[in-house]
Order: sequence, then structure tokens, then C-alpha cells
Amino acid sequence: MSSMDNLWGGRGTPLDQQRFSWRDMVGQPISKLDDDAFTRVRVILLNGLELDALRLKNIAARFNRELRAPLARIRRVEQHQATLVNWLLSADHSPLETTVAYEQVAIEVTAAVAQAEPDPYQAQTYRFGLLEDFDHLYRYSAMLDRLEGKDANNILQGYTDIVPGRPTIEEHRHPLDDLRNPYERADAHLLTKMHSTLITAAEYQTHDYYMNIGPLFADPVARLLYAEIASIEEQHVTQYGALQDPDESWLEKMLIHEATEVYTYHSCVESETNPRLKAIWERFLDYELGHLNEVSELFKKFERRDPQEVLGTVVPDPLPFTPQRDFVRQVLEAEVSLRTNGTEFVPQDQESDLSVQQRAILNAEVSPTNTVSAGYQWSPATELNRRANVLDKRS
Repeated sequence: MSSMDNLWGGRGTPLDQQRFSWRDMVGQPISKLDDDAFTRVRVILLNGLELDALRLKNIAARFNRELRAPLARIRRVEQHQATLVNWLLSADHSPLETTVAYEQVAIEVTAAVAQAEPDPYQAQTYRFGLLEDFDHLYRYSAMLDRLEGKDANNILQGYTDIVPGRPTIEEHRHPLDDLRNPYERADAHLLTKMHSTLITAAEYQTHDYYMNIGPLFADPVARLLYAEIASIEEQHVTQYGALQDPDESWLEKMLIHEATEVYTYHSCVESETNPRLKAIWERFLDYELGHLNEVSELFKKFERRDPQEVLGTVVPDPLPFTPQRDFVRQVLEAEVSLRTNGTEFVPQDQESDLSVQQRAILNAEVSPTNTVSAGYQWSPATELNRRANVLDKRS
């Protein structure tokens, strides 16, 4: 734990001073090849977190008459923040390259969270899901190679391995086998609450991206591939969202969400290598402190509780944005065969019959992820280049 001053108590930028122009929101994007891959990881993660903040407040406003106006004011700023962050992605990323980047986010961030998570059951859940995203990266890398003739490592920059994880064909489960035991709001560590908020937000964004991008492909295997993996992403949203205590009130969840945004922007400030983006993260850290202050006042007004009861006064150490290759390899070796039975993680031979039956129906005609990766093994360069080299040697 950090001994820094109480970051939660910072006033930040007042809401009525959080302003944008179109030029401000749509500025210079990052460079696909020149910027460090973890800069793009931060961009994608923060966009997902902002979009989840919008989603939570929009739904809350539908159930709370008195919260409609204050939440509308915060949401408008969050929408503009999300625009600025998401528009940092450059146009030279193809949809498949962006997909590879999304999976790198899922792997590296979930691996970091799994190691920092103080609750053993929740940490196990992150390790379980991590191995599935790891396999998705492998399948999409094969698709990128074969459809566009590109090496996924140009996006990953050597930080993340491209090898199979838990085979996607075996990831399809019955909905009841994707539910998890929630933390208890009164006893759980703040990190536990923030981790589930962050990873749920990231997976939700990935699900929505695949659902929007998948139908735009002409290639029939690509269309099948996105449909299959989007289904798994919904499973992940179900799994990670289920880690949260459903007895938390709307305002308590919003308070945790704002703290998660503060914590994540703070983590990004601490690790960002691009000075221009670091300045953006610093600005938005101040904005999020302003949002946290607004929600804290609502929490005190409507729930008559002190926000410190939920947040405490000590900010956890920043989330590391560094390669997690060694940890991922260890988890892959030790836990790839794990399956689920209800809320529990079990050996493969104890998997729920409901999931076995569900999988048989879904995979009855074809497995898109197996089709796209048949015979594929990543090596430097691309399939087209390797084929050309073979032909050159023959001639």
C-alpha cells in the first residue's frame, strides 16, 4: 500500500470548469509503430473505463428521479473524455490490428490485476479468464496473418506471446457456470472492488467492439470468428460483473467506479512514456477527482454515509503497465485444464454437464477458432512472406 497523501480527498477540477472543444477532443493520434505498445494499452483501457462509467450512470438515472440531473452533468464530461481518449487510436490500425491490441490489453492488464488481487477466489477468477483471452489473441493473430498478411507482433511489440491458451472451442459454458461468488461489500478490500470494476469495464468494451466490427467483414471465417469470440466476451462480462456485491447501492457502485477511474488515471500518469499523453492523463486525473467529489456529495446527501467508509484514506499502489509474460506462462502451464461447475473452478473431468451440452450445440457444425488457426504457428514475419521465401529457395 502506498503512503501517499489521500488521493481520494483531492478536490480536482470542478465540474463546471471541465470544458472541451472539438479540436481538443479530436487531436493528434498515437503512432502505431513508434509509440510503445503499452501506451495503446492505456488508451484502450481508459476508453473502456469511461464508457462503462457512462453506462452505469445512464442506467442508474432510469431508476432514480433525483439523480437524473447531477448524473447528466457528469456523463456529458465523461462522453467527451471517452471521445478524446478513443480518438487517440490512429487510422492506420485495421480493425483486426485493433482487435489484437484489445486482446493484449485483456492479457496484460488482467495478469497484473490477478497478481495484485488480495482475495484468492477473485484472483483465481482473473487467472481463469486470462487464459481464454490469451487463446483469443492467438486466433486473431492467425486471422491477421492470413487475411491481411500482417504479423501481429508489429502491434504487440514482443511483449505478449502468441501461442494457444485454453482452446476457445472449450470455453463455451452454460450461463450458470459463468456466475461467480461476489465479494462482501462490508469486508472486501478496496482493491478487490476496483479490480472487478476495471476488468468488467474492459471486457464490456471488447464485447461491444467485436459485435460492431464482426458484421463488417466480407470474409466468412472472420465473421464466424468474431461471432464466436464475442460470445465468450459476454461470458467474461457475466463472470467479472458477478464478482461484485449485488447489494451495493447505485451510489455506492458509482463511488467505487469513480475511485477506480481516479486510480487508473493515476496509474497511467505514473507509467506513461509519451509526454503528450501523460499530460492528458494528468488532466483527466484532475477531472476524475472532480467527479469523485461530486458523487461523494451525492453519497453523503442521499445515503447519509461518509465516503471514507467505502474508500478509506490510503490509495493502493499504482497498477503496473509492464509485460506479464512470465506470470502468464506459469498460469498457462498450471491452470489451462481448469473448468467450471457452477461458481467453482474444477478439474476438467468435473466440469458441469450443462456446459458440456451447451458446447456440443454451439460447436455442432463448425469451430471458427479452430478453422482460422489450423496449421498456424506464429513465427516472425507473415505467412505470405514465409511462402515467398520458400518459393525463392525452390527457384
